[in-house]
Amino acid sequence: MTEFLVKRFVKDYQQTEAVQVRTAYGTLSSMVGIFCNMLLFGAKLLIGLLINSISVMADAFNNLSDAASSIIGFIGVKMAEKPADDDHPFGHGRIEYIAAFIVAFIVIQVGFSLFKTSLNKILNPESMSFKWISIVILSLSVAVKLWLSLFNRTLGKRINSKVMLATAADAMGDVVTTSATMLSIAVFGIFGVNIDGIVGIAVSVVVMIAGVNIAKDTLAPLIGEAIDPQLYEQITNFVESFEGILGTHDLIVHNYGPSKSMASIHAEVPNDVNVERSHEVIDQIEHEAARRFGLLLVIHMDPVETHDGRIREFRDMLGEVLTELDSRLSFHDFRMVDGVEHINLIFDLVVPREYKAAVQDNLKARISAAVRKRDPRCACVITVENSYLAEAQK
Repeated sequence: MTEFLVKRFVKDYQQTEAVQVRTAYGTLSSMVGIFCNMLLFGAKLLIGLLINSISVMADAFNNLSDAASSIIGFIGVKMAEKPADDDHPFGHGRIEYIAAFIVAFIVIQVGFSLFKTSLNKILNPESMSFKWISIVILSLSVAVKLWLSLFNRTLGKRINSKVMLATAADAMGDVVTTSATMLSIAVFGIFGVNIDGIVGIAVSVVVMIAGVNIAKDTLAPLIGEAIDPQLYEQITNFVESFEGILGTHDLIVHNYGPSKSMASIHAEVPNDVNVERSHEVIDQIEHEAARRFGLLLVIHMDPVETHDGRIREFRDMLGEVLTELDSRLSFHDFRMVDGVEHINLIFDLVVPREYKAAVQDNLKARISAAVRKRDPRCACVITVENSYLAEAQK
């Protein structure tokens, strides 16, 4: 069904990087979500009124909020496609994240309202009735929501949309809440025990947790998040694949919306190659990155000595020292001021983010001591910095 809808309503559906195609995907997701949720809202509200069940009516209004979320998602995707202008040179892609955050706020608000209503139902219980048709319709609702979750997850991953992934997570939460509602009706029908208010509380908590999780996922790119290791490896491997590039470091990626990013990176080049030749290679990489990844890549050249065996010797020695202290340590921009009685090793040291100021000072002292132990003439001049790579998965 998903592929049928995509092929039927999304023109050039395979060109997922194109703005018009992403908008078509967003429109399809929103229209399907609005239709399904309004249908479920009407059916569940009718059942809730017939059997006087707060948990069913709570579930119905949860579907109504999902329909509103789909509308907001549609507006967000449409606004995010606006091109760059004088005030927003990087476009409006982050509006999609803002829309997803609004969806999260609505979900939390609905959950809180359901919590208050369910609590009142526990304090002031009311009688309810049992009808098998309610179980049948709610079972169909679970099936629809499960499909809707998979539908949005498939589309969200295909075009890297936070709004669609948030909608998918919310729909999966609805599968849980509707199943809980069915449980309360079944318990009443079989045992005559009314747990409607308690189940309503459970439903509301699940809804609020889903809202908080959606908010966390959508706030991360707005605040600024670490580089995904897979993306980090993809970009660095791409840059280092060009002839004349010896290595890379200091990759920073700025996200301006799904599939809209700019990045900067330091590329190490041989210091004995003509600067115009190295600049030509850098220009080629930047143009190829724009063509292949849709990425605005800015590259800074770092000249590196490649023929001086003495410099290589001390660079290798420093690498061994860092590996012994912590395998996560790395260095770049290595320079050496050579002398007979005194040698300065100057470099930038990249440390894990857990290394706070006091730990960094202690680490610099340990590195200097370890280097002097190997060669008493050496003194280290160290600049400490953190990596922009996601630390948990590094």
